[in-house]
Amino acid sequence: MAAALFAGACWAAAPMQNFQAPGFYRLMLGRFEVTALHDGTIDLEPGKLLTNTTPKKVGKALDASFQGPVIPASVNGFLINTGDKLILIDSGTGSSGIFGPSLGQLLKNLAASGYRPEQVDEVYLTHLHPDHVGGLLTSSGAAFPNAVIRLDRRELSYWTNAGQAKKAPEGHRPFFPFAESALKPYQEAGRIKPFDGNVEPTPGIQAISAAGHTLGHTVYKLESEGQRMLVWGDVMHVGAIQFAQPQVTIVFDTDSPLAAKARAKIFAEAAADRVIIAAAHQPFPGLGHLRRARTGYQFIPYPFGGVK
Repeated sequence: MAAALFAGACWAAAPMQNFQAPGFYRLMLGRFEVTALHDGTIDLEPGKLLTNTTPKKVGKALDASFQGPVIPASVNGFLINTGDKLILIDSGTGSSGIFGPSLGQLLKNLAASGYRPEQVDEVYLTHLHPDHVGGLLTSSGAAFPNAVIRLDRRELSYWTNAGQAKKAPEGHRPFFPFAESALKPYQEAGRIKPFDGNVEPTPGIQAISAAGHTLGHTVYKLESEGQRMLVWGDVMHVGAIQFAQPQVTIVFDTDSPLAAKARAKIFAEAAADRVIIAAAHQPFPGLGHLRRARTGYQFIPYPFGGVK
């Protein structure tokens, strides 16, 4: 009888949950704790945005990577605990909604990772495009009320210059007021400290000029106990295409030929030095290595593991 009852039992279907795990991933780099923070994804159409190539070539490369004409490009920030300071590299898009509703998650994921915005000592910006600077601001003011903002002086000068805005390509012009608005509460509090070129704003973190995508575009090199990481902003946007073809550029570049030259240099150095890469627009968590391939480079994702 028991067997018959069991055989006839009917289990109710479990409801679908419709949410993801919190978007943070953590690893140790020597004595530094690095936490990748996911802000969300932007739907990009590479066939319309990439330059120095053709839509047909783009479509073929995307198809070979099992991707369609619209791809979800991650927006990632990286939180560095050096033991002395808590430093955020890039802030995501914030609550502006400028790139759609699937973004603006960085602060939520920061909290899920165990930190609070007021604990952040400094924010290092790779550049002032909205998906990197928008998260500096909330509806009530500065998102990081105790933080000092660090960035290349050329970047600050360009995107806060009304004269440059008038001369910029039409598609770039909205970026100017957006950058000024995001920086305003920090500017008013005297907490913006620009730097010039290649400097070490804090021990173990070096700012390296990667001008081209923007005039003050910056890569940050982390080093602790012999371990190294390169934190990229917009060195690349579409890995399925630009790793194999570093010469491919994008319409958002301020100076596309210079951006391609900077990318070629950074790719070569990253592969030769075998550093860990932390990329703003690679699928979350954006961590991996580069190695030379028959054509261009191949991205090798960093293996998932616990914090030791």
